[in-house]
This record gives sequence, C-alpha cells and structure tokens, in this order.
Amino acid sequence: MKKIKTTIAFLVFFVAFSCSKADRQKATFSKEALAETVLNTDGNQIAFNKILSQNKGKNVVIKIWASWCRDCIEEIPKMKELQVAHPETNYIYISMDDTAERWKYGIEKYQLKGAHFMAKDQMKGAFAKAIDLDWIPRYIIVNKTGKIVLYHTSENDFDKISSILTQLEKGTI
Repeated sequence: MKKIKTTIAFLVFFVAFSCSKADRQKATFSKEALAETVLNTDGNQIAFNKILSQNKGKNVVIKIWASWCRDCIEEIPKMKELQVAHPETNYIYISMDDTAERWKYGIEKYQLKGAHFMAKDQMKGAFAKAIDLDWIPRYIIVNKTGKIVLYHTSENDFDKISSILTQLEKGTI
C-alpha cells in the first residue's frame, strides 16, 4: 500500500511540475501582455489590448511568426487552407522579425492575409515574455468574447486549430 501511495504522489508531483508555463492554459492575457505595444504596418505603436478590442465579436487566430523562420514559412499553405475553411475568423500575424523591412517583405512575398503587427523587441522582449513565447510558430485562439480558447499550440496542430474553430462557429465551446 505504501508503494502505491508513493507512486501516486510521484505521479501527481511529476504532472504538476513537468508542464512548462507555456503549456498551461490561460483564459485571459496578462495585464503586461495587454499593455505591451507592437508596431502596425505604418510603423505606429498600438497596444495589444486595442488589437484585441478591435476584433471583439469575432473568433481570432493569432499567429506568432517571423520571415526567417523555416517552420513558419512551411506552414503558410496550411494557414491559407485554414483561412479558406474558416472565413468568418479574423487572422492576426505578429512578427518577431528584427527589421520592419524583412517583416513587410515577408508579408508581401508570402501573400499573408490578415492584420499584421511586429513585436518591437523580438523573441526575447517584453511582449514575447508577456505571452510566454518560447518557440515559433505559435498560435493562440481567442473567441468572440475575448476569452482565450487555446493559449499555446505550435506547428503541425492545424487539425486541432480547425476543430476548435469549427466548435466555436457551432457554439459548442
């Protein structure tokens, strides 16, 4: 009996502490994330909370990416398929590029449809830390009321993303 209790205690401890901060689901963005600013394509700063409020009433897929990221580029066809399958969803791209020129070139080269922004301080900066960014590409899904439905998913999760969007469209989640 003591072995069973010890095993159970170990498993509970392992599960509780083996998950990274980014693996844990969040229902809302932190105050820090909401207050952070990113650049729009005109070069003006805009607070992340304003971007979210402009999309209230719509389901939103946020893709964190960079034009230099091979995995991000390889996923563009899947992202375009997702946009065709879920045209009522808004798509926001937040770039981690190091220059506005590379970022804008990537938008044009890959013909990315959606709203575009760039983190001013890339992957190690304040915005990235505020959203627990540890890898790109990264996807976040926000529902019509502004609640986070999926906080952390990365490459090759398009079936999961599409399934969640379908459920949101049907009102089942």
